[in-house]
Parts: sequence; structure tokens; C-alpha cells
Amino acid sequence: MNKIPNTCDISFRRATEFDIKRLVEIEQQAFTVPWPPEAFYNDIVHNRFAVYIMIECNLEVAGYCGVWLVMDEAHITNIALLPQFRGRKLGETLLRKVMSLAKEAGALTMTLEVRVSNKSAKSLYKKLGFQEGGIRKNYYTDNYEDALVMWVNL
Repeated sequence: MNKIPNTCDISFRRATEFDIKRLVEIEQQAFTVPWPPEAFYNDIVHNRFAVYIMIECNLEVAGYCGVWLVMDEAHITNIALLPQFRGRKLGETLLRKVMSLAKEAGALTMTLEVRVSNKSAKSLYKKLGFQEGGIRKNYYTDNYEDALVMWVNL
């Protein structure tokens, strides 16, 4: 594994069909039940509401965030960073960028689901103004953990 410098030049770009393999690799390292390639393909190629934003550190893909923009609402589908890029505020930077893009696209609110046990993610979301909205019982298929629904006004 390459050593990642502590600082990096951050850039963002919209994911394309050619990024699906990389998205799947990030998924597999970030989640116990990763999305299959077909899910990314369907969103990127066929879902006109879906946008996936890649964050790069020194031109190396560090992670991504998927969002569905439907009328005046934005829904985060997934946000993930490769392990070697975590703990450097790149997730926060990425989410702030996606929130800004959603607002520019006309979204008034943003929602997401997060595992009730994921303290670090919930802390980040609260830092960015997300509020707790409800529970989706047995949401996660790997262990039937509940999901906390969070939302924020943009």
C-alpha cells in the first residue's frame, strides 16, 4: 500500500460508467454488504436522479458520495472513503461539496440513513446540521441493525 501524504490537493468530479470498478472496490473496503456493480451501473447509466461525486487526493480516488436529487429533496445513497484516506476530514469535505451541489440543483432538504451504531458518521452528520428523524427497523441485511434516518435543511 502506498503511503498517503497528510495533505493533499483535493479535487471532485462526477463519476461515470468508467468509474464503476473503482466504486465497487471502495464499497468492498467500506461496507460489510457492498453494493454490486449492477447497482452502480443502473444508477450512473439509467437513473436520471442519481449523481455520484468522486473525491480525489492528489489525483488519486479517495472516495465517493452518491445522491439522488428528486424535485426539492436530496437523498444520500452512500458515502465512502478508502481506509487509508479516513481521519483527514475528506469525508466531511466530500459531504459539504455534495450538500452544496444539491442546494445548487434546487434541493431544500437532504436525508440519509446511518447505522445506529456508527458513532463517527452520526457525529459528522450532526456537525453538518443533520437531525435525527426516525428509525428504520432491521434496515441492514447483514445483521438486521436499525438505521437512523437523518435530515437537514439546505
